[in-house]
Amino acid sequence: MLRTDDPDVAAAALAEGHLAALPTETVYGLGARADLPRAVARVYAAKGRPADHPLIVHLLDPYALLAWGVELPEWAGALAEVFWPGPMTLVVRRSDRAGDFVTGGQDTVALRVPAHPGMRAVLRALGERVGDDAVGIAAPSANRFGRVSPTTADHVLAELGDVLGADDVLLDGGPSAVGVESTIVDCTGDRPVILRPGRVATRGVEAVTGLTCGERSAVRAPGTLASHYAPRARVQLVDAVDLEAAVGGLGLPAARTGVLALAEIATPPGVVRLAAPADVTEYAQVLYAALREADALELEAVVAVPPDDAGIGEAVADRLRRAAH
Repeated sequence: MLRTDDPDVAAAALAEGHLAALPTETVYGLGARADLPRAVARVYAAKGRPADHPLIVHLLDPYALLAWGVELPEWAGALAEVFWPGPMTLVVRRSDRAGDFVTGGQDTVALRVPAHPGMRAVLRALGERVGDDAVGIAAPSANRFGRVSPTTADHVLAELGDVLGADDVLLDGGPSAVGVESTIVDCTGDRPVILRPGRVATRGVEAVTGLTCGERSAVRAPGTLASHYAPRARVQLVDAVDLEAAVGGLGLPAARTGVLALAEIATPPGVVRLAAPADVTEYAQVLYAALREADALELEAVVAVPPDDAGIGEAVADRLRRAAH
């Protein structure tokens, strides 16, 4: 796998049907041209991802929503206008452009217009190479299925360096600014349904659409399994007041245990402090790196104090619950 900081190199690889690990503002994704079944099949194989799990198709411009989706409610367009480019994925009824190999066999497709300049440069260059300004890149997170998502190029190498080929590319775009995956919104019903929380919280979706979010959806979406985003270390969630007792109750040497909590929460004696984020935004940014550090240190357990379940804290708490399942 070639590591580069040149988006044109990544676009050239994608145009030829190879894979490219790409930076986004959320996490790094493992990308393939969304119109090439064989390339997309390699994404599933590299990750060990079940074939019925849909992929998110990344687009350069919001207008491409009309090329990939049909029967769009007006409020879906409002979400795209406000939040794209950015960390929001919209699930809509698919057009003929979206094949079963990216939708998991569903009649819907998940679409996002990313904000990361490197990813946008790749999309622009790819569109020019293939003569299609609505070309899509199907890109789930660049990690083995169910594991911790990568937020740096080094994380991608650690995860997939041994399974990607010499013609595949890793575009180094620096650390991911958000740190957790995009908000996924089901736009196929009468009202929006949050399938996966992200930086854009429920309140933001409701403010833009003027609708109260629904609670049920039959749509399958990425990252919604009960167990996901998990390190090898066992993860346990506790309240701040119970932190020291929880660490002691593990029955492990203190040096084999890691703690993840806001900086205002004291570290119990002897344990490894994996991160001490100053606020919930920083918590999201360091979350996956901290879980990876636990595995690098061969810790047996991580005791985490989730932040308040508001704003992006909703997404952080969601990822920690799935890691602990």
